[in-house]
Amino acid sequence: MSKLIFVTGNANKLKEVKAILSAGSTPIDIDSESLDSKYALFRRDLPFRYVSRILVDEVQGSTQEVAKAKCRRAAELLKGPCITEDTALCFEALGGLPGPYIKHFLEKLGHEGINNMLVGFESKKAWALCTFAYCAGPGEEPILFEGRTDGAIVPARGPAKFGWDPVFEPAGTGLTYAEMPAEQKNLLSHRYKALEKLRVYIQSL
Repeated sequence: MSKLIFVTGNANKLKEVKAILSAGSTPIDIDSESLDSKYALFRRDLPFRYVSRILVDEVQGSTQEVAKAKCRRAAELLKGPCITEDTALCFEALGGLPGPYIKHFLEKLGHEGINNMLVGFESKKAWALCTFAYCAGPGEEPILFEGRTDGAIVPARGPAKFGWDPVFEPAGTGLTYAEMPAEQKNLLSHRYKALEKLRVYIQSL
């Protein structure tokens, strides 16, 4: 199989993916060699490349539709197998919104504004949803791997280093993602759950 490329422009996502894939009962070893400013090389029986800059149009739709469209387009541009990742933050009171559009809401409103969206609603429940999509190549139908972590939207706590981590508190933890050590987050996060499914699939190829 040719190199499998993970398309991402988010350094924090790349950092978490590297940490999660290098851990667990069947780790994927990571070579820290830098190919250039755009790539980090992952090596195992199946080599991985991570590309940070590629023009893939953002589409509108459900989380699944967005994930499939982006991965399908990336495979066409790269002319080979690749994976992409989409993250959604869904509010129970808003019927699952803002979902895959949380990035844009956060950019415009900030953490306080995200909380203010739920003013007047009794439920502050939310769930974080991660969707990895794998496409075998141009013309192939992407396969999805989803992970979900339930929790609640809370006033921001912890370092504001990674998106909406300070306002999402996973159920039963008493901590926001931002307050957790990376090791703790990476064992219960939506991204971890999706990656474990993807890991199993990739290792079966």
